[in-house]
Amino acid sequence: MSLIDKTEKRVMMASGAVLALFLFSVLYAKGKYKSDLPECLPYSKAYETPKVTKLDDSTYQVFAVAQMWQFQPSEIYVPVGSEVDFFVTSKDVVHGFNILLKNVNMMAIYGNINKTTVKFDKPGVYKITCHEYCGVGHQNMQAQVIVNYPTEPPPNLPR
Repeated sequence: MSLIDKTEKRVMMASGAVLALFLFSVLYAKGKYKSDLPECLPYSKAYETPKVTKLDDSTYQVFAVAQMWQFQPSEIYVPVGSEVDFFVTSKDVVHGFNILLKNVNMMAIYGNINKTTVKFDKPGVYKITCHEYCGVGHQNMQAQVIVNYPTEPPPNLPR
């Protein structure tokens, strides 16, 4: 006599197949879209100063600081083909850090540093938006990454 009913065996087999399909889908999407998990780094006051640092011709570091109701730096200029390390923190409340069209979605949290690396292969303007409600001016909290062939911004715009 079997301890498990035939119907229960079928349900368990179907559940196992669905689980296997789910795991395969997650691994496939991770490889196809080259998604990367952000890292949490030890906190340091050095990350509280917004800046863009050019390490070499195609590698940049951006120290992005969120605060009500702005991102600093608000405009980031990089050439096509650049790989950019984003270090994100907040000076006040929890903010979101979403780079449209680049599969980047991080949290900017006071006292924490999140890091991710993004490669910009195509020219264009990539909007950065806050996706966490942070107060009355939340809808205006935006910045942008400007990816173009020239390596320098126009002279009338600050870096």
